[in-house]
Amino acid sequence: MQNRRNFLKQASLLLAGGVVMPQLLSSCSGSAKTIGLQLYSLRDLVKDSGIEAVLKTAAKIGYKNLETAGYDNGKIYGKSPAEFKKLVDDLGMKCTSAHLGQAFTKETEAEVMAWWDKAIEAHNELGVKYMVQPWLPVNDQTTLDDLKLYCDYFTTVGYKTAAASIAFGYHNHSFEFRKIDGQLIYDFLLDNVSPNHVFFQMDVYWVAEGGGDPVAYLKARPSQFKTIHIKDEKEIGASGKMNFQSIFEQMKANNIKDWYVEVEQYTNNDPVASAQESFDFLEKAAYVY
Repeated sequence: MQNRRNFLKQASLLLAGGVVMPQLLSSCSGSAKTIGLQLYSLRDLVKDSGIEAVLKTAAKIGYKNLETAGYDNGKIYGKSPAEFKKLVDDLGMKCTSAHLGQAFTKETEAEVMAWWDKAIEAHNELGVKYMVQPWLPVNDQTTLDDLKLYCDYFTTVGYKTAAASIAFGYHNHSFEFRKIDGQLIYDFLLDNVSPNHVFFQMDVYWVAEGGGDPVAYLKARPSQFKTIHIKDEKEIGASGKMNFQSIFEQMKANNIKDWYVEVEQYTNNDPVASAQESFDFLEKAAYVY
């Protein structure tokens, strides 16, 4: 079996030359489903071959909506928002969401808000519907007051993005299902942001890993979840741990239209194959829309 680096180089060369590998053709027959991809799933290919190769790979597999994870100082993966948007649009995809964020303290408020102002301007030009912070600092010393500070911070950012017709959200991991002073972190966050200005992007795998029930949350708080990360231990559907059918059925009942595959671990250390396998699983599943 060829190693990951050689595979990625081969993939990049073939894509750059207009040659499509057979494994990238298997799902490229024009899916009626709108299957999104968090580009973090192909982060190693970004490093080895560049963002253009990644975008071509995602398009060849059949992904339609993209969520970025590469913003820095006004640039998206090192490119201007207009340049990145053109690359995506020319491949028949849409960039609908972005992961980015800043740590916050009262002392750094002016600096952090200026950072967001610049980021919002860039992502408004990019044309995304969502901007999502995928983390917040939590450790053994974190208090409910610390969490409330972040809830207020997120609400302030949400007001800013709303002015540009972009929704602001927070993406969970599993640590939010710990308790502080008897209160579940996730519930505290849900209860203490402005629901009109901060939505939650549920990562269904991390909810389940933390001991939560993704379907129960979607049923209980339908207005607070606007986008979803479809994730598994590795490739989507491979672990058998996740009941994706019940999740998708509830997503559809909630009228959630935007969702993204995220693959963080790869069975054969091969991100392209993992992204392809995940797409194929969802493409074949009758309950996926």
